[in-house]
Amino acid sequence: MPWLLSEEALRADASALAERMLDEDLHSGDINAELIPANQTGAARIICREACVLAGKPFAEAVMGALARRSCAGEAYGSIRARWFGGDGDHFQANTPILVLEGSARALLSAERSVLNVLQTLSATATRTAELSALIAHTPTKLLDTRKTLPGLRLAQKYAVHCGGGKNHRMGLYDAFLLKENHIAAAGSISAAVHRARALYPQRFLQVEVETLAQIEECLSLGIARVLLDNFSPPQTAEIVARVRQYSDENRVTRMELEASGNIDANSLVAYAEAGVDFISIGALTKHIRAVDLSMRFIQQ
Repeated sequence: MPWLLSEEALRADASALAERMLDEDLHSGDINAELIPANQTGAARIICREACVLAGKPFAEAVMGALARRSCAGEAYGSIRARWFGGDGDHFQANTPILVLEGSARALLSAERSVLNVLQTLSATATRTAELSALIAHTPTKLLDTRKTLPGLRLAQKYAVHCGGGKNHRMGLYDAFLLKENHIAAAGSISAAVHRARALYPQRFLQVEVETLAQIEECLSLGIARVLLDNFSPPQTAEIVARVRQYSDENRVTRMELEASGNIDANSLVAYAEAGVDFISIGALTKHIRAVDLSMRFIQQ
């Protein structure tokens, strides 16, 4: 696929997100933290209250780094030292520590909610991705995310999908074509839309969403790299897989990749994977999530 996570993009996004989170939480200053003497230090432990797959470490560390450049009641927060008990993608059992933070007591208090928010949200996506990926691990099918992400968290949630063992689909509307029903209707046909796309951006990855068997045949004749099967049943999907393989063998061409999508959940996921598709995309990985239960507690020193 056209978009791959890069360390540079990840750092830039984490830095920008950290600043936005601190802006909305601290605004003109943390009046609660002002209750604590500026020179008081402390340590705190973040614990997961339920089993999870961790995601969000670069984002949590960006919050700490951004806070260190700010001040509380005219006094610099100073740095927070983080000691992690694992990395992104690691599985944690319930009631086990994820990390210990040390530094200014004010800094720990001001960073608490932003750090917890980003870790519990991204770990939720990673955990759900890992759960669903495990269900189809016996097949070659790969689990994909979609553009159905929480506003402002596109790259962060796609990173979390990666941490959970899933694969990333296109990042947005700029890096790959996915010609859907409305694009096809506006262009007049699949063929017209495909020819225009290839003329405009011949190097961009091109995928077409199909809803009928006739559209499958049209895509085969056009040499499409991948089609998205929208709301086909598992038996119908298996028939399409067989047809695409037959076409590839008879014409000695590279087999068109197949992606299944549309209301696929844990109950139907295995049936679609066993039908033989290459990919299954699920928007619920990023939009239907429940935050992982994390808590931070000061450690008595």
